Amino acid sequence: MLVCIPNLLDAAQLVSLRERLDRAGDAWVDGRVTAGYQGAPVKFNQQIDERSDVALACQRIIVPALERNPIFISAVLPNTIYPLMFNRYSEGMVFGAHVDGSVRINPYDGRKIRTDVSATLFLTNPSEYDGGELQIEDTYGRHSIKLAAGDMVVYPATSLHQVTPITRGVRTSCFFWVQSLIRDDSQRALLYEMDGAIQRLNQTNADEVARRSLIGCYHNLVREWSET
Repeated sequence: MLVCIPNLLDAAQLVSLRERLDRAGDAWVDGRVTAGYQGAPVKFNQQIDERSDVALACQRIIVPALERNPIFISAVLPNTIYPLMFNRYSEGMVFGAHVDGSVRINPYDGRKIRTDVSATLFLTNPSEYDGGELQIEDTYGRHSIKLAAGDMVVYPATSLHQVTPITRGVRTSCFFWVQSLIRDDSQRALLYEMDGAIQRLNQTNADEVARRSLIGCYHNLVREWSET
């Protein structure tokens, strides 16, 4: 399930993030330092040192926005969020087709996190660069994603995906992974659709008994499928 989340960040948050990242200097390192066996040969970008002060400061801006966003919570059903990371692509940089590693080790506490969902939060507008589309392949074909600054896309970490070459400008983004309460993507998709239906019924004050029954079914399915 691929879901685009508009306006995760507001204009003031974007300005604060961009100022911090633009001043990061030596905190920008070769992106291959965190690439796995499959990704390293096709990864040509830069990213912020995960343990740097600038990374921590940027995380403190974004994480509360994630926790407050109803679409993110409904679509992802997060259990554990891997510490947010930041990358940039300048002219000629690219990340070839790959599938994200199945398990990441938290750099701060050493805990292992299963990567069920991948997320990319765009921090630059499409007008600022050419190329740099995030291309994601699923059972419905290839999707080319290039969103406005502050918008985010979430998709199964099992998906083959790539970032096309930058031909002009610089593309900066935040990326991370989530271990969901619901491991199976098809189950998460069903719950997302059901939650959306419940919200629409609530807005129209539809039959209260029917709504209560549907809400009960939703939570019983989460109970049945959840791994925590």
